[in-house]
Amino acid sequence: MVRITSTRKIYNMKKINFYKYFFVFLTIILLNFFNVSFSQNIDKFYQKIDLFSEVLEKIQNEYVEEIDQADVMDSAINGVLQSLDPYSAYMNPEIYKEMRTETSGEFGGLGIEITMEAGVVKVITPIDNTPATRAGIKAGDYIVRINGEQVQGKTLMESVNLMRGPVGTEIEITIRRKGLKKAKIFKIVREIIEIKSVISELKNNEVGYLRLRAFNENSSDQLKEEILKLEKNNKPLGYIFDLRNNPGGLLSQAVKISDFFLNDGEIVSTKGRKNRENRKFFAKKGDKINGKPLIVLINQGSASAAEIVAGALQDQKRAILLGEPSYGKGSVQSIIPLKNKGAIRLTISKYYLPSGKSISEVGVLPDIKIEEKDEEFSINTTTDNQLNYAVKLFSG
Repeated sequence: MVRITSTRKIYNMKKINFYKYFFVFLTIILLNFFNVSFSQNIDKFYQKIDLFSEVLEKIQNEYVEEIDQADVMDSAINGVLQSLDPYSAYMNPEIYKEMRTETSGEFGGLGIEITMEAGVVKVITPIDNTPATRAGIKAGDYIVRINGEQVQGKTLMESVNLMRGPVGTEIEITIRRKGLKKAKIFKIVREIIEIKSVISELKNNEVGYLRLRAFNENSSDQLKEEILKLEKNNKPLGYIFDLRNNPGGLLSQAVKISDFFLNDGEIVSTKGRKNRENRKFFAKKGDKINGKPLIVLINQGSASAAEIVAGALQDQKRAILLGEPSYGKGSVQSIIPLKNKGAIRLTISKYYLPSGKSISEVGVLPDIKIEEKDEEFSINTTTDNQLNYAVKLFSG
């Protein structure tokens, strides 16, 4: 007798095997992840895993559309990471490869640094002289739709992929902004984003202006060169150091750049679960501007490494901070490769200012609060009321 098994039965068996193996996989992962011991309510722990497996099975059987099991697994892993904080996330092999590969020129961008907050994409900062800044996107804006497609419910990487596209093509971004009752729609043309890290000039023939747009590998060398050039050729009375809309970058660069304006004292400390993450960084003698007056400009787009520099100079009473409260990203992430050639971005420690304060969610507060004046505001132009105020302080 030949036994014939229906296609439906084979499909159901595959589903059963999927959930059986998924249950075993998830149990091993979570036991390792949370370091659960058999003395710590292990029964409750297994009940939660069993519940999770049951929910997945119900979704597979009852959801209105068929789902991809691999995508479900990716989303489950990403969900665990994003429940920890807004900056931890899973990158599948394709996304991780894109992150490591330099832009080839095939795809363009808008020029914004973003994060996820309450399920919506939030702009950390628009980058100077990019399509985003020229269109009028501001730090703190919430992106709610991309080309008419709702963002809420999507992952950060899914939203990023929606914003990518060929250079020269147009994208429609719908944003919500604090203080505005109605959503604003921007039509922006994608470009290759090239960032010049440092710019400098002399204001009013007496004030050195230094603008740092990011903390990359060469930022400290470029900034040092511009300071030496101003000191040699112009001998300014003092300096304005502009960290507005600076999304941060390398911790090592934040330490080096803070040290340019200090002779001694603590710059920043990091604290984590592991001893190797507990570190303190101190300034060495050698103030590059010889103790001249210093004003640091910050706003909502000043994040991470920019907040370290601003906070250190404020705590050490070396500079006056002017502008608006900074973003409040006081944590360090590490990219950890995985066996599947993907990776996780995981928060491994937090920053603390010399005073011992954490900047997470709070940010650095300015000594002189000056808000952007109007919708026409643009950094380092005649409409820049914050910079104009700082220049006037030097003139008395």
